[in-house]
Amino acid sequence: MQRAGDFERSRHALRGRDLVVFSNDWGGDPLSKVHIMRRLARDNRVLWVNSIGNRAPRANAHDARRIADKLRGFLRGVREVERNIFVLSPLIVPLFSAAARGLNKQLLRAQLHLALRWLDFRRPISWSFLPASAPVAGTLGEELVVYQCVDEFSAFADANGRQIAALERELLAKADLVITSAERLFESKRQVSASTVLVRHGVDFDHFVKACDPATVVPEELSAAPRPVMGFIGLVAEWVDLDAMAACARAFPGGSLAVIGKVAPGVDLSRLSALPNVLLLGRRPYSSLPGFCKGLDVALMPFRISELTLNANPLKVREYLAAGLPVVSSAVPEVQRLGLCRIADRPGEFPLKVAECLAEGPGCSLERARRIRHESWDVRVDEIRRHVEDALLHRARRAAERAAPINPAERELPLAR
Repeated sequence: MQRAGDFERSRHALRGRDLVVFSNDWGGDPLSKVHIMRRLARDNRVLWVNSIGNRAPRANAHDARRIADKLRGFLRGVREVERNIFVLSPLIVPLFSAAARGLNKQLLRAQLHLALRWLDFRRPISWSFLPASAPVAGTLGEELVVYQCVDEFSAFADANGRQIAALERELLAKADLVITSAERLFESKRQVSASTVLVRHGVDFDHFVKACDPATVVPEELSAAPRPVMGFIGLVAEWVDLDAMAACARAFPGGSLAVIGKVAPGVDLSRLSALPNVLLLGRRPYSSLPGFCKGLDVALMPFRISELTLNANPLKVREYLAAGLPVVSSAVPEVQRLGLCRIADRPGEFPLKVAECLAEGPGCSLERARRIRHESWDVRVDEIRRHVEDALLHRARRAAERAAPINPAERELPLAR
């Protein structure tokens, strides 16, 4: 529970400052980084630096489009996308050799210094969500260096794990504050940095609770679907357990399985598309997601258990819960800690847990939604503000100690030999 003194501190902390944020490309559905920075931008200015990459591009259409998008973004220059949020798409060489890394460091620093001068940012706080920012973090005249770690980046299938781990160690060594989103991340990062804290994800509660509003309209694709309707909302990537979803579709042949979200390159959905009761609806606007939640009877969070997902804190679970839905999830530690979902230990258990949810009460329930209300993003950002204020005070104290003259009388006498 937040104490009165903590609340008073959070009201005044981290306001009127300039933040340089290294993260994913701006746009698309809001991830945790966007939710946090939108709230901080109410009282601060944010220079959002689009992704500088965790891997070299491949010779495929997806990466070619991404390179073209980045080039167009660079040519647009720094632009204000929302009040107090400015986006920079830096131009870098998409290679990871030692020579390319050195060149990219100089290129990125030059572009950042120009942007900071143009925006009149002074003594900014650099805020990294990606290890790839390590070479430039701490070189911009920052007042503070923050690393917010929301994933075990070295465990991504398309990343150079050894290289990413080395970059992360460099960033951890530079950071005045390390914020982690999961217990497992907290335990591992604090082995390197004593300045590590744990702040779990929040949820856009007011948005997703609209699923419980009688006035919210269910999209036609789901309103006409045979029930029960089981659903997954989010990016369909290599860590999503398609076998678990297929098991649910086969176990309820008279019902429907809806998959709502973008499909990552290289993911084969044939095992789902071959089933007659599977609806592959693709990515839908964030604004429409409460309506899609309202059209579900049970929400699914099927992740393959791996080093990546053991360190994850899936944002979609809190969104499902804020919509008042019953949730069946894989045994991801952070989901288990919530204590609000039914846990399936293997793909074949998902249908059994779905049946339990249907027996207990399918669909959106305001009573269920209220159980997660206390975990809003506003609450989480207040936690972050307090940690940043503590880090600023600690850094100021250390600077004062270094600057203080040494009294000769207090110097230690040499040991007698």
